[in-house]
Amino acid sequence: MVTVLLGLGALGLSMSVLAKNYIYDGTKEELLRKAKKVNLAIQNYPVQADQTAAMLAFLDQTFDTRIWVFNRQGQIISTSTQDEVFIGKSVARSIVEQVMQGKDVVQDLKFEGLTKPMMSVVVPWGQKDEVFGGIVLHAPVEGIEETVGNMREMIVWATLFGILLCTAMVSYLSWTISRPLKRIDDVALQIERGNYKQRVIVETEDEIGDLARTINRMASTLDHIETERTDFEKTRQDFFANVSHELRTPLTAMQGFLEALQDGLVVDEMSRQKYYDVMYKETMHMSRLVNDLLELVRLEKHEVNLVKRPIDMDSFLRRIVFMFKEEAAKRNLELHLDVVVPLPAIIADPHRIEQIFINLVNNALKFTEQGSVTLRAWEKSGGIEVCVEDTGVGISEHDVELIWERFFKADRVRSRKEMGTGLGLAIVKELVTLHHGTIAVDSRVGEGTKFTVWLPGETEQE
Repeated sequence: MVTVLLGLGALGLSMSVLAKNYIYDGTKEELLRKAKKVNLAIQNYPVQADQTAAMLAFLDQTFDTRIWVFNRQGQIISTSTQDEVFIGKSVARSIVEQVMQGKDVVQDLKFEGLTKPMMSVVVPWGQKDEVFGGIVLHAPVEGIEETVGNMREMIVWATLFGILLCTAMVSYLSWTISRPLKRIDDVALQIERGNYKQRVIVETEDEIGDLARTINRMASTLDHIETERTDFEKTRQDFFANVSHELRTPLTAMQGFLEALQDGLVVDEMSRQKYYDVMYKETMHMSRLVNDLLELVRLEKHEVNLVKRPIDMDSFLRRIVFMFKEEAAKRNLELHLDVVVPLPAIIADPHRIEQIFINLVNNALKFTEQGSVTLRAWEKSGGIEVCVEDTGVGISEHDVELIWERFFKADRVRSRKEMGTGLGLAIVKELVTLHHGTIAVDSRVGEGTKFTVWLPGETEQE
């Protein structure tokens, strides 16, 4: 605003000075032309002749100027008005000398009796070879001063209007800049206090809008990081709680049996053997739990190195079915294998692939009370798709997304009965991902569950 005001002031001052000089210069040039016309009109008249006075009066009315005529001595000998107050007075000697040399003089002359400001020009009076004296033309400068004054007044009013306009513009700009900045500052304070849900609502497309959108992206990133941190903390707490629970259950049972044996409460050998058998099973359960935990941690940290080689999936799946034939018979379940030959060869780690399907078939048998478990395999998308389907209790829609988490058990009563660790499916998912495959589940409560594993073929891996 200061810059604009200084510019307006400098421009107004320059315009007024230039306008005044232009008007004064134009007026002086016009007076000189009029003075030379007067000289042409009276140069042949005798001094103080009636014709000269009449001509001066006529020219006064025509040019709207006062005309004086002085002789070679500088004395005023005739005027264009009837007022004789100036007749006999003298013009400055320096002006007379210049006029007698044939020069024009333009300057402000001061005479007694002139009360109004006048602009004066002096030209020689006479002909080329003879100079009789000089002719003085006076023009009032009141109109010029009034014009310049009006111009300056307009400039002042324009400057005042510029001040008001600049004030309004600066206030508006300040408001449009400071308001979103204040909003950004408030949101930044909320973010500093940990409220990452706050957002800046700025709809402008300027730099402030860019800053607001950057703040919003930062808040969104921090909110995401905080959510992940909270989820990780919850997962960590759940992990320790689950590990503690899974270890405490067999340890409590073993402690009870050991105390009974130590106190001599079990006297016959058959009962002691039963106690030993239970403690052995609990020890094996803890060993499996620890091994599964270590295995899962290694998989998640990508510390497992696969020893890949070609696998004939037809004979491999037949061997898996053969391994669980006896277990299925004990549970009065049917175990089927349905292979669409030929199956393409895959390049994988046989031990890890066996671990995947042993977990899936074992789970299918555990959660199926009657009916059957079926393994199906066929070629698909350059690889092999294997489906493990059962007619068991199924998994609820809410639990389907949670079965891949560590220690999650969809049927906790049956899980305790079967002594599961709750880590099998988490390990399976990591192993399938490690082989660049996919695994999906489709289940309905009371109807059964189907796990579908796709593994890339030899050409796909190349």
